[in-house]
Amino acid sequence: MVHTFLNQTIHYEIRYKNRTSFAIKVDGYGTVEVLAPKDTSTEQIRTLLENNWALIQQKITEMKDRTHGPKEKVYEHGESFLYLGKNHPIQIHHDSSIIKDSVVFEADTLQIYLKQRDDEAIKQALKRFYYQQCKALVTKSIASYQKHFKTKPRSVSISDSKKTWGTCDSKRQLTFNWRLAMAPQHVIDYVVVHEMCHMGHMNHDRSFWRLVGKIMPDYREQENWLEMSSWEMTV
Repeated sequence: MVHTFLNQTIHYEIRYKNRTSFAIKVDGYGTVEVLAPKDTSTEQIRTLLENNWALIQQKITEMKDRTHGPKEKVYEHGESFLYLGKNHPIQIHHDSSIIKDSVVFEADTLQIYLKQRDDEAIKQALKRFYYQQCKALVTKSIASYQKHFKTKPRSVSISDSKKTWGTCDSKRQLTFNWRLAMAPQHVIDYVVVHEMCHMGHMNHDRSFWRLVGKIMPDYREQENWLEMSSWEMTV
């Protein structure tokens, strides 16, 4: 079905269910799916769409961007990078007297201090910042959730993995992806809890997921955030 509103047209599908509330989903192709109670009229559906029009358009844009992959970053003033779940602009400061390139987060901005300005220097400074922040954030999270576990991690390290957000080996050595510093704190907490649960359950069996769910009942929401946002977590 098609509906036009505010000079914009969307394609949508309706799925009638035994439910009392509505839900709106957007797939990777920008198609909108409405889950509705069985006795809902077409006019009610259209009113629902119009009342949520801005959010639907935002989700359509996000899903299409995700399908196309991350946009190439431009290392200039105002370019934004994720940190703790939100996009923040960068501000670049160039001074030949600077001894070591660094990044400081202040006033909702990633302040980048460089001895010599070039794109690669900015990229490497950001990566070092994320590595450092990830280690601090993960360490804090481990301390917060340690009360749920009888054993402690033997070591904690940060990696540049392209495949995993975290790992736990048989020696209770935990490793986390530096890109986690770009995620909200509750998502970082989930990955930490997930890997700490592996200290007692090396496989993803029922006992493992029961423990994860007991400690963090909403863990599926955190998984969904990573699934939907991982394409944007890049420098």
